[in-house]
Amino acid sequence: MPHEPGNTDQFSHRGHRRRGRPAAAHPVLARRSRAAGALGALLERGEVAAVRDALAEQVAELLTARRPDWSPDADELAAAVEAHLRGRPASAYGSWAWYPWSRQLVHVLPRDEYRELRQSRNRYKITADEQELLTGRTIAVIGLSVGAASAVTLAQEGVGSRFRLADFDRLSLSNLNRLRASVADVGLPKVVIAARQMYEIDPHLDIEVWPQGLTAENVDAFLTGGGRADLLVEECDDLYIKVYGRERARAHRIPVLMETNERGMLDVERFDREPHRPLLHGLLSGVAAADLGALSTREKVPYVLRILEQERPSERFVPSLVEIGQTISSWPQLASGVALGAALVTDTARRLLLGTFTASGRWFVDPGELVRDGTETMLRSEGPPPAGEAREVAAREVTEREVTAPLRLPEAGRPLAEEAVRRLVSYGIQAPSGGNVQPWRFVSRGRVLECRLDDDPAPTLLDFERSASHLAVGAAAENIDLAARAAGWACRARVFPDPADPGLVCELSFTDEGVDEAGATDGPRVPLAEWIGHRTTNRAPGTATPLAGPDAAALTGCAQESGALLDLVTERDGLEEVGRILGAGDRLRIMSPALHRDMMAEIRWDDEEVRRTRDGIDVATLQLDRTDLAGITIARHWPNLAFIRRIGGGASFEEGARKLVAASSAIGVLSVPGTTPDAYARGGRALQRLWLTATSRGLAVQPLTALLYLLARVERGGGAGLDPQEIAALRALRTRLAKILPHRPDHAELILVRLSYAPPPAVRSLRRDVGSCLRFAGPEGA
Repeated sequence: MPHEPGNTDQFSHRGHRRRGRPAAAHPVLARRSRAAGALGALLERGEVAAVRDALAEQVAELLTARRPDWSPDADELAAAVEAHLRGRPASAYGSWAWYPWSRQLVHVLPRDEYRELRQSRNRYKITADEQELLTGRTIAVIGLSVGAASAVTLAQEGVGSRFRLADFDRLSLSNLNRLRASVADVGLPKVVIAARQMYEIDPHLDIEVWPQGLTAENVDAFLTGGGRADLLVEECDDLYIKVYGRERARAHRIPVLMETNERGMLDVERFDREPHRPLLHGLLSGVAAADLGALSTREKVPYVLRILEQERPSERFVPSLVEIGQTISSWPQLASGVALGAALVTDTARRLLLGTFTASGRWFVDPGELVRDGTETMLRSEGPPPAGEAREVAAREVTEREVTAPLRLPEAGRPLAEEAVRRLVSYGIQAPSGGNVQPWRFVSRGRVLECRLDDDPAPTLLDFERSASHLAVGAAAENIDLAARAAGWACRARVFPDPADPGLVCELSFTDEGVDEAGATDGPRVPLAEWIGHRTTNRAPGTATPLAGPDAAALTGCAQESGALLDLVTERDGLEEVGRILGAGDRLRIMSPALHRDMMAEIRWDDEEVRRTRDGIDVATLQLDRTDLAGITIARHWPNLAFIRRIGGGASFEEGARKLVAASSAIGVLSVPGTTPDAYARGGRALQRLWLTATSRGLAVQPLTALLYLLARVERGGGAGLDPQEIAALRALRTRLAKILPHRPDHAELILVRLSYAPPPAVRSLRRDVGSCLRFAGPEGA
């Protein structure tokens, strides 16, 4: 590694192991605090044409890059820069790099900070740990056409900090069709040009240049001198060195990459993993390096063809072979091909050095094949706004039209007709259910209606002990009870009437006993039936208007009359903390492979899927703006998130809950005594009455309950299905939540709701039709 200058050596030529004395290829690097005199001498001798000092700006950018969520004003940022410099003048901080070829003196950050800032935009394409590993690698490059572009791109991306560059050739004017250089560079060694460009990206690099090229006598020194190279990038035209360099790379177990500038062909030879692998995949079997040493360009053609081994070379490659020595003097190459080759080499080198790519072989990334007529990807255009309106109409056709139709029941004392039962059940299925899975089935036996669990959908991790399903069936039973009473029938409900039949959650018996002429049997419960068709999940943000006292009293009173407890959070500080807790829960949920799978399985992504399934959560009901919709679409597929989980990222997934809670009027948790299935079923009835009461008072309701059911899984189920890290995170969230909302371990926490004053939602999720969940089995006991 290059050394930092000491007190007696204020200036250090980077990469001091140069072979020969070519034109300056290395900058002079000095610490300002130890080299004031030497810098002054440079200035006095007129060797400095320009001084570039943006050190303060670099420090400021470094500090803001470390805190992406920080938006300081000018004074705050200036104070932070001063604190970082610890009282030293900016001129004494970091290093000064003098570039002899341009005579510019540039002030830069210290090496580690310089690379941290310069590579900050690599994250998270490359993690910090990966970047550190890559920085420590040594890369050798032979051939500085494609090789020069590859070396510069490797340095730019931070793949390696120590380089060895070998090429005997000098830049000619015709090289400028593909090499990034200036006409003023014509006649300079290609290794010098490449090294200069790399040092202008990072003056802290360590680069050895070999302007005399490679021979049999110096290849081993090139590959291993000062430490074995971690990778050889071979891009030379000399077939002898192409083969001999591989022979020595294989002997030293150094992997080799080669890009050919022909159809994006990339060769990878993992001699580090396969020390006996045939050179060039065995394509030159029987040919030794010595056989190739004195060939003319034209005589190389048969061997080049063997190496390429292509049945379909590019259309323009064949005439190139035929015309060498006739109308063209050497192999033609294009800048686009060189740029593509540099990208392929750098991307592959990065993954190879990180150990995520281990194969040997040949690959083609041919733009002519990949981008041509007929290969374009079919894109799904974004749906126009009317699509959402169409969904809204479809939803209302199912919910409001069927539910608000008048009940036409037979006279008292007669069995309920099938049509009347269907109408009652149509009320029932408007109940809420986690993920809109609609986990119910109904069996009609005369005047008895069985409300059962549907065994088809497999329970999710959120449906701990089927508690969420029991809650939903209880809510559906309550809707049917309310609808029947409003129509003039008395209804008696029994929760889990048969211990031998755990699938039977609730049994409803209908009679005409105790019904007065107005059909009122239960005081304030009957008017709630009018709101069943209007109850919905409303995810609109709200206006953050404080919850009105009468509304709060009505909700807590409703819960109490139902045998439940409603705890409300209305203070802003408490709401902010609940928002942070729920945001952390959302992040955990989306970053857990199992929970992510369950979550994404709930969402219906387009009109066709919405209408076909008639369940799940229509993505349109999430009321996301374009940015958030794009985010959840990207998050739909787990591979897009696996890497984010590995690096501990995903903080942006917390923002949605925080924003929603901040726009709310209150957060409420509804609970009932007991944690058994019957507690959740009874709780479902209380939940439905509470939600209908809120709807009747113009309140928007959005359940944010996932966290509660994950906590139940941890606290009563040992966290089965979750990993230890997730369990620990959930326990920590419980501790925080218990400081704001009472935690009663002997109570079932049924739902956490966000209450707000907001306009009605534009779209409502659909329900499956009644016929899919209702069966007629004859009179009870038949």
